[in-house]
Amino acid sequence: MSTPSLLGRYPVRRRLGAGAFATVWLAHDDQLDSPVAIKVLADNWTEDLHVRQRFLEEGRFLRRVESPHVVSVYDAGELPDGRPFLVMSYADQGTLADRLELAPLTRAQAVHVVAQAGAGLHALHQRGVLHRDIKPANVLFRTVELDGHSRVTAMVGDLGLGKAMDMSSRLTMIGGTPQFVAPEQARGEALDARADQFSLAAVTYLLLAGRAPYDHTSLIAAAEPAPAPPMGGGLPDAVEAAVHRGLAVDREDRFPDVPAFVAALTAALDETFDGADEPPTAWIPTDPSLTRVAGLPVPSGEAPAGVGSSASGPDTTGGTSGTAGPASAAAKMPMTSTARRRWALVGVAALVIGLGGGFALERTGTVEQRLVDANGTISVTVPADWTAAVDDGGWTPPYSSREYAAISAGTAEDWNGDEEPGHGVFVGLMRGYDLPTTLPQHPECEETRPTSRGVREQSMTVVSTGCSDDGVTVERVVQATADQLLWVQVRSADQGTANKVLDSVELYGLL
Repeated sequence: MSTPSLLGRYPVRRRLGAGAFATVWLAHDDQLDSPVAIKVLADNWTEDLHVRQRFLEEGRFLRRVESPHVVSVYDAGELPDGRPFLVMSYADQGTLADRLELAPLTRAQAVHVVAQAGAGLHALHQRGVLHRDIKPANVLFRTVELDGHSRVTAMVGDLGLGKAMDMSSRLTMIGGTPQFVAPEQARGEALDARADQFSLAAVTYLLLAGRAPYDHTSLIAAAEPAPAPPMGGGLPDAVEAAVHRGLAVDREDRFPDVPAFVAALTAALDETFDGADEPPTAWIPTDPSLTRVAGLPVPSGEAPAGVGSSASGPDTTGGTSGTAGPASAAAKMPMTSTARRRWALVGVAALVIGLGGGFALERTGTVEQRLVDANGTISVTVPADWTAAVDDGGWTPPYSSREYAAISAGTAEDWNGDEEPGHGVFVGLMRGYDLPTTLPQHPECEETRPTSRGVREQSMTVVSTGCSDDGVTVERVVQATADQLLWVQVRSADQGTANKVLDSVELYGLL
């Protein structure tokens, strides 16, 4: 199918990449005579108001910041089919991950990239936003004209995991890239700007040592890392000290903020290498197709609805801004409006869809009701007043295109929120081969009992008491099958009710 002619008022030049949740197009702003990248929500998420809200939230986070080192959002709009799109900076020089596939940066170029990415992170932090996923694929390059010369500048982008700091101080949805994520983030603890500092230090280590500081393949491994090994390569001791301080497992041992880390790094390198003023150079030729329609075809089935059909390819792109290089940044699953809630586990956040109809009720008495999800996979018995808000429609974890069975029931739609907490239960399946090392924490509760493990290590349970509503919150994870975990969260007025609800959960039809 041919490239769509327009997205809003922007003539489209070609498709830059597509993922399960978004498609990114190269377009042109005729009014300002400038190339732009347009990120469009995939049509299979059009009717999901929570996913839509999370998509737009990324744009709002980026719009808060005015920095040459943060991807800019210029405009937002809506297609005829109702899907939102964001008009963003076009990163014509690709990502740091793309660049490293060709050749390593010089030491001078590495320092420039770290300093500029650090400036972008600091700008986000000053506006109260955490990035939470700094890695080479989320550092983007674009050419700019300075003093008559073309220079390449680095920007941070893709805030698919971004969070407001005031929100992150109350909850953390576990996520991030294992090789670069801060230990406290992998553990699901409350975060501050030092989590992004750790990730930037991990990228710095990679650029200066030629290898990542860790080879973690899971967030479980990243939660309790050993100290990073020396970088080697003849780097001065002061450089080793600065990078390792940024990588301190205990955040209290890190620099107070990102600028302090960058300052220590550049000071340590000031007199140790040539070319300190050497910025990264352009490595992709200027694209002549920006002023005319390119001939790059769009694969069938991946053009936006209204001008074609939706993106349906693998999660190979969908980052915050378009790049001219390989589409290597993984598409981020937009988090939902449950960002205020504490449903978090092993790198996923609960995407429990809002109140929907059609749930099944089996009366077991006058004070309890048995609920069954839409697929007949999960059942749970709850107090009758917990059926004020029921959703049986399943959920799709981030980084997954597969929907899993789930059911949520509570005394109000936002029963697990902070403003007016209520009582309720969430039960959902997700992919997982091992139990996590930790479960979500609840700082609003006075006491959390140590994690208890079930028979043959098939389950984990954490009970928090003295919570904000004087009640109890229970987290339980069960290895339901060889490749699926069952996650249950209960918030109730007393332990007895929580126990009855937990013990009532049943699964059907799993192999």
